[in-house]
Parts: sequence; C-alpha cells; structure tokens
Amino acid sequence: MAEPRALVIGAGMAGLVSALRLAHAGVAVTVVERAAQAGGKLRAELIEGQAIDAGPTVFTMRWVFDELLQQVGADLDREVQLQPLHVLARHFWGDGSALDLFADPQASEAAVEAFAGADEAARFRRFCATTRALYRELEAPFMRSSLTTVPRFMARLGPRGLALLTGVGPLRTLWRSMERHFTDPRLQQLFGRYATYTGSSPWQAPATLGLIAQVEMNGVWAVQGGMTALARCLERLCLQRGVQFRYNTDCQEILLTRGRASGVRLASGDSLRADVLVFNGDAAALRHGLLGQAAKAAVPAARKERSLSALTWSVLARTQGRALDRHNLFFGRHYASEFEDIFKQARLPREPTVYVCAQDRGAGTVPAGRERLLCLVNAPAVGDANPASLSAQAIERCQQTSFDWLRHCGLEVELEPARTVLTTPQQFHQRFPATGGALYGQATHGWLSIFSRPGAVCPIPGLYLAGGSTHPGPGVPMAALSGRLAAEAVLEHLASTRRLHPVATSGGTSMPSAMTARWGSP
Repeated sequence: MAEPRALVIGAGMAGLVSALRLAHAGVAVTVVERAAQAGGKLRAELIEGQAIDAGPTVFTMRWVFDELLQQVGADLDREVQLQPLHVLARHFWGDGSALDLFADPQASEAAVEAFAGADEAARFRRFCATTRALYRELEAPFMRSSLTTVPRFMARLGPRGLALLTGVGPLRTLWRSMERHFTDPRLQQLFGRYATYTGSSPWQAPATLGLIAQVEMNGVWAVQGGMTALARCLERLCLQRGVQFRYNTDCQEILLTRGRASGVRLASGDSLRADVLVFNGDAAALRHGLLGQAAKAAVPAARKERSLSALTWSVLARTQGRALDRHNLFFGRHYASEFEDIFKQARLPREPTVYVCAQDRGAGTVPAGRERLLCLVNAPAVGDANPASLSAQAIERCQQTSFDWLRHCGLEVELEPARTVLTTPQQFHQRFPATGGALYGQATHGWLSIFSRPGAVCPIPGLYLAGGSTHPGPGVPMAALSGRLAAEAVLEHLASTRRLHPVATSGGTSMPSAMTARWGSP
C-alpha cells in the first residue's frame, strides 16, 4: 500500500507543526507556501543587515514546544536557545508612574505594593490565585482538546471547574472583572490589556481571558535569533523527516472529488493531489471563497467580527529617557476611547497605547548606539476597505500622536525614515487575504465566541483546519496547539482507514496510538 500523502497549505506556525507531526508518523508531506519563507506571521524586517522581529514577539507556554519536540525525538533546548526573562513587562503611564511585573510572583507583589499600596497588593495576590486556578482548570478541557459543544465542555470541566467558572462569571466582561479585582484604574488598565492578546476589546471580551495573565506569569522567554528562529527550527526538523517545501507557490483552489478534499490547483495551473489536506490560513479566506466556491462549506457562512489589526514600526533607532526592558507598554490617557475608535468608529485610535519591544534588551543590557525596536499601535481591521480612516494622512497623524505620547511618557525615539519600516492594516491584508489586516482571526467578544472558532475537523471530508483563526485561538503557542490537533485528527483518520503504518517514537511507543491515548482526540 502506498504511503498516505498530506498536503499542508501554509507554512505558518500551525502548518509547520502539522507537517512535523505527520512526517514523523510516516506520512509523506508537502507544504505549499505563497511567501518566500516559512513562518507566516512570524516574520522579521531587515534594516542595515539587522533582523527585527515584526510579528509576534512574546514567547510563552514553552511546554507546548517542549512536548512537541519530545514527541518527534528532538529537544527544544538543543534546537533553540531560550533566555528566561526576569522582567515580564515594563508598564508606563502619562502621569510618570511605572510598574514592572516579574517572573518571580513575590517580586511582582512587592512591586504592586510599592506602586499602589498594600490593599492593592492583596487584591493582586487574590487575582493571581484566581487566574492560576482558571488556567489549571481550562488547560486540558479547552486548550488541549478538540473544539466541542458548550454542554460537552461543561462536562469536561467537572464540578470544581464549573464552580470556578461560575465565580469568575462567564457572562462578565474582562473589564468588569478587572473593576471587581482592582480599585486602581492603572491596574485595571494593565490587566484588562490581556484582551488584546486575542485581538479583542476588554469591554467586550469575556472575563475568562484573565487567565492570559497566568500564561505570562508562568514564564516569558527571549529567543536567540528572534522569533523567526522558532520557525526555522521547525522547518529544519521537517526537512530532516522528508517534508517537501514549495515556496512562492500560491494555491488558488481546494479541489474536491466526490465531495472529499483531494488536492489543490495552483496559480500556475498545475494541480497537486493528496489523501488529506491541512489548511493553515485564516478561516476568512475559505469563507470568502478565495480557495474556491466548494471550499466555502468548510467554515460557517456567518460573518464574524474581525479582531484587531495594527500599525507597526520596525526601527533601528537611538533612544533617550526611560530605561526600557524587552517588553514595554505606554498606556494612553482615556483607555476606553482606544477601543471605541477601533471597533465602533473603525478608525485609528486618537489616544493609543503604544507597545515597544526593545529586542536588544532583557538581561540588564543597555545597547550602545541604535537599537532594534518594534513599536505597535492597535488599529481597525479595515485594510480591504481603503477608508479615509486609514489614509496616508491619517496614518501619519497616528504616527505623530504615538511617538509624541512616548515622548510625554519620557521616552524619545529618534525615528529616521531610512531606518524605519512601517506596516499598515492594508499591508497585513495583502499578506493575509480576506482578513482586512486582522491579526487574530475573529474577535473574542462574548462568552460563546470561544466556541465559534472552527475546529480542526470541518464539514468537508479530508480537509482539516489549523492556525490562529481556529480553535483554540491566536498566538504562537495556541496556533501550535491547533496544528497539533489537526495532525492528530489526520492520523486518527488515516489509522481508521488503515492507511498509516505507525512508526516508533524516541520512547518506543507507536503513533498515533500514543497521541490519542494522551490527548483524547486542536
């Protein structure tokens, strides 16, 4: 019997993880990618020979990658050099105040006490206990498991998890939850900000997203060589297992034979056939028919509210004033107006919060001369509409406002046009078609929104979905989990049709039986 063939569309994080898992299990895998290299949203801009991370910059949940590499006979610490960060993030406000959060919980509590008083430190301690318990209860039934219905999810939670969820208030918004946890508006702002990690508004995101605080408190790492080193690592491991990559190759249509996914038609006119397909792209591309009319059936037809886009500036610049760490946030004055502008008015925020990733810092180092920075402001995902709110003049005004705000907060960034690369929602839309520049799939607004993302298994047989727009959600580790879930679904199918010859893992256990025993089933 010929070995099964899998075709992975897209070499983003989820596509790389799916390809690696499938190839290690003995599946012949081909990855097609419209860009010139792997990584998807993990990308870098090159300025004067220096690579600046221009996509995701925060590495968390390393257990996802520890487990992944262990399951394919590799070791994360041998493949990628990671540096744990002592300071998780540095936060600044316009009144001159500043607060560091640390990898050491006791150090963070002491910092909160010095910042806002003993009562607020006690509230912070209770908040951490809640988010720690929430993360513990949701990791297995939600992050590690396939998409399910609300009743089945509740059953998986069990009595203890249900009691905790009831206490958090699933119908409560994250902002309302922060008002209950903290009295200091700056702390409400800081911890409400975690909604933006899913591209959402704190005023509309569910209170359960508070668990993202625990994700960071569990550890943040810097990746030597930048976040793109992670993509290069997975690509290298794929190549060692025989995966074939076809870059600069655009897929125009997913082909169906008797209602089942059977291959793709390329922009060149050629066709590639496969037994199974994994689509690692935004679900909106399927919904809008960019992969053919037949493939629209793979995702619900109902339009979903888009998540945040961004304006980003990749810069090589001298800085003065405020001492930066690796991850820095400069909060705007009127926080609610930022999300009112973006989600209700579809315009760039008039009072933005500015994120600055100082990529040459993080271990007490202070670079001499120019340093590599990624500066980011949230933006509406209307890059396909070409509205006046995203005109060149509007973008220039937002840039002026953003860097003026940094200056007001005490940080001077000496922008030079020749050493600055601006990326807009329009450009993100060009890179990720049908998104309008949305960087996180659909917005996570409302409690039921966490169940409305497509899962790995879709209505079209033979087609599986992966990526940040699918379950369990956006972000590097979550996209990796979605890729793993898609691979497990493929292997279950191939095993059920007896088209897969299990191979031994480094521990001597056959696949996919070892995986289905552990994970149960993105």
